[in-house]
Amino acid sequence: VFNAKTAELLSHHQVEIQQEFPKEGWVEQDPKEILRSVHECVERTCEKLQQLNIDITNIKAIGVSNQRETTVVWDKTTGEPLYNAIVWLDLRTQSTVERLLKRIPGKNKAFFKFRTGLPLSTYFSAVKLRWLLDNVEEIRQAVYDRRAMFGTIDSWLIWCLTGGKNGGVHCTDVTNASRTMLFNIHSLEWDPELCEFFDIPMEILPKVRSSSEIYGLMVSFLSLFAQKSGALTGVPISGCLGDQSAALVGQMCFQDGQAKNTYGTGCFLLCNTGQKSVFSEHGLLTTIAYKLGRNKPVCYALEGSVAIAGAVVRWLRDNLGIVQTSQEVEKLAAEVGTSYGCYFVPAFSGLYAPYWEPSARGIICGLTQFTNKNHIAFAALEAVCFQTREILDAINKDCGIPLSQLQVDGGMTNNKVLMQLQSDILCIPVVKPSMPETTALGAAMAAGAAEGVGIWSLNPGDLTAVTCERFEPQINPEESEFRYARWKKAVLRSMDWETSEAPSNGKSE
Repeated sequence: VFNAKTAELLSHHQVEIQQEFPKEGWVEQDPKEILRSVHECVERTCEKLQQLNIDITNIKAIGVSNQRETTVVWDKTTGEPLYNAIVWLDLRTQSTVERLLKRIPGKNKAFFKFRTGLPLSTYFSAVKLRWLLDNVEEIRQAVYDRRAMFGTIDSWLIWCLTGGKNGGVHCTDVTNASRTMLFNIHSLEWDPELCEFFDIPMEILPKVRSSSEIYGLMVSFLSLFAQKSGALTGVPISGCLGDQSAALVGQMCFQDGQAKNTYGTGCFLLCNTGQKSVFSEHGLLTTIAYKLGRNKPVCYALEGSVAIAGAVVRWLRDNLGIVQTSQEVEKLAAEVGTSYGCYFVPAFSGLYAPYWEPSARGIICGLTQFTNKNHIAFAALEAVCFQTREILDAINKDCGIPLSQLQVDGGMTNNKVLMQLQSDILCIPVVKPSMPETTALGAAMAAGAAEGVGIWSLNPGDLTAVTCERFEPQINPEESEFRYARWKKAVLRSMDWETSEAPSNGKSE
């Protein structure tokens, strides 16, 4: 919960959601557990507000932010999910992708790029939905009986929170729709030809709305909670943004050329390209950044995704056992302040942007008898920074305007050694807001600014300047370029490791 005048965080609550791994490469979540976690977060946050003597009837709007691409199909008559949610990084659809590629001239993965901004990949919702229709009898039957509804997590939550089977609103916003591969990012409508190509019935798709408008009113979801407060019943749900777009809004990157990088398990760098969609020549995705109102223009972004960022620290802890906690990696790296010529390419599941090279595998090279675990820890942090630099270089080439600073958020930004390294390797300042909940802030801003709510101004002059920590480059650019060139050499060494002759190939890619 935020103060709409100052953007100050007043209260929050978090619940970890379980991931299920039924088979190698499969990743699922229970849609009902996701909904329960939202109920719990709402209740606990309101309790905390009451303890602070803040009247919860002051809550005027609710925003939703969600993992993009994660796919749910449910029954509109019972309100029950028909299968677990298939999570964005799930790989079960590899064979579906290969089958679909055979129907495209020259097996061109970029065939739909100018319509969707995306390459054909296991990542996006359409192939997950196709898999569900091919493999789950209950879903096929529900589609046949016209009982089925499809959505990403935002659609599922909004439908449930606005009444579910008793009149719930079935909608999504343009940012989430742009990650399905069924949406034309220029006409801003579901594309009949794409739906035909994936053989997906259009009547199961949600209605596409802007990222900031009143979708419906929150219904009372728990009689106990309603008796205690009744406060949130009837509050409009009026903001909806996919998580990376929400972080872009929360960082207030409203001008062309402003960019933010979110450091989580992976890294997601989005650069606002304004009202024109820029198509990358350098391996980036074109996506919708936001549309902040029904009659407001749509803005686009270029996006670069790195598969392994925070995951490399977890790997040092869980697989190599050279640290007991993630925080120790920062300490080890700080003790030496250099990798002493050691380079780490964490291509554990191939390389994502800008290479899209599934044959690559992780390597640590440049080792000598002098190398110890401190140098490897430093090289691991440096790898996150080099990967970000590669995406930033691609964005600079595509946009033609070099970035003058990088705005950052996400869990890993608490690591000061990493942030300083990032600035050194990019040769530009890195700016980190002191309030870490940037994604939630973006959803709150969209909700508060919606027509009919109007309690949050998005005019740059009215926005409260966020207090930030700045990291300035501290090494000379020549040294930075030398280290980056060595990193690129290491990346080449990591490529073409898996060949099609290898018996394991194809199993997990």
